Amino acid sequence: MGNRLQPVTHTALSTELDRRYANVRAAMAAHELDGLVVAGSEYSGFEGAVTYLSGFQIVHRYAYVVVPLEDDPHVVFPAEARYVGEHGSAHLEQRFDPYPGTAIAAYARDAGWRRVGVYGVDYVMSVRDYRALEGFELVPFDVEFDLARAVKSEAELESVRDSVRINRRGFELWAEAYRPGRTAAEVMAVAEEYFVAEGCGRLTMNMVLTAPGRSGIALPEFKIARKEEVLGDFVLPSLEVAGPGMHWVEVSRAIAAEGTDLSDDTKAMAEAYDEYFEAAPAAMRPGATCHDVHVAVSRGFLDRGYHLGHVTGHSIGMTMIEFPKIGEGVETVLEENMVLSMHPHAIAANGEDCLYMQDTWLVTEDGGVPLAGLPMEIVVR
Repeated sequence: MGNRLQPVTHTALSTELDRRYANVRAAMAAHELDGLVVAGSEYSGFEGAVTYLSGFQIVHRYAYVVVPLEDDPHVVFPAEARYVGEHGSAHLEQRFDPYPGTAIAAYARDAGWRRVGVYGVDYVMSVRDYRALEGFELVPFDVEFDLARAVKSEAELESVRDSVRINRRGFELWAEAYRPGRTAAEVMAVAEEYFVAEGCGRLTMNMVLTAPGRSGIALPEFKIARKEEVLGDFVLPSLEVAGPGMHWVEVSRAIAAEGTDLSDDTKAMAEAYDEYFEAAPAAMRPGATCHDVHVAVSRGFLDRGYHLGHVTGHSIGMTMIEFPKIGEGVETVLEENMVLSMHPHAIAANGEDCLYMQDTWLVTEDGGVPLAGLPMEIVVR
């Protein structure tokens, strides 16, 4: 899977940040924004937007990157976060205030802003900071911001590939540690130890889908890997990590104990997964829409009478789930060097039998490429 990611130099990151700001400001200009506020929170999966625009990784609390259309950007932290995180890693001016929203509003008024985009207004920004911005024309900017960062640079792709390397090896360790009768916590701990050692830190979101007391099936609910959860003869690990470069990826396969008699629905879902894996490379080409990809990869499941209980796929980057989503009616056009997480969540009509496996794909000029290089199969241990 390649060598470990080498540290990014200050000059290289500055050049990469310049590229990112150019893309974001082009989107701002297209939507006639005077400024943009990008929110990030320590909640796993939502801190990445701040890192994307500043180089700073939130360790605790939250922060906002304030992006004028032309003047220099800056990052605002709550005052209590002055020593929480490696502030020397930020490439922007840093400001600290007991009430970040009030400070941002004062800056925006002084700058004459009227129309202000906000990334994270629905899920990330704190209520008190949102209220401080009343009086401005606030424009939700999640989709637009994500589309501006959807095409990855070569530096980002190096980080993506390193995360994939880590995720794949973590899955392999998970499979090696698995056996019926062990607890979910015991098995997940083996993978988590490796993830942390490789530099993921807290940027992991790992779960399991199981069916306690049942044989040959997994139920569709995602669960935390607890020590009370005793694994049976068929289990679906859900592994999502971000390596040192902070790009999230997802790689996993279903695992069955040797000799397990899988349910008929599980076997049929596995056939549909084979068809998805065969169809995706051609479907995931520049110029195709997300709707096109969804239709191609979901056909095998829908034709067999299964429904998809989780999003079919989505763009993935420094935030765990980014736009565009791979789904019905999403007409966003794919471009070369987009990175997509694909994980059809197939559920039988009885609401029980389920199959869920993950891959991280790269859109190339010749079509989609699954970066982990794992065969599409149920792993037997």
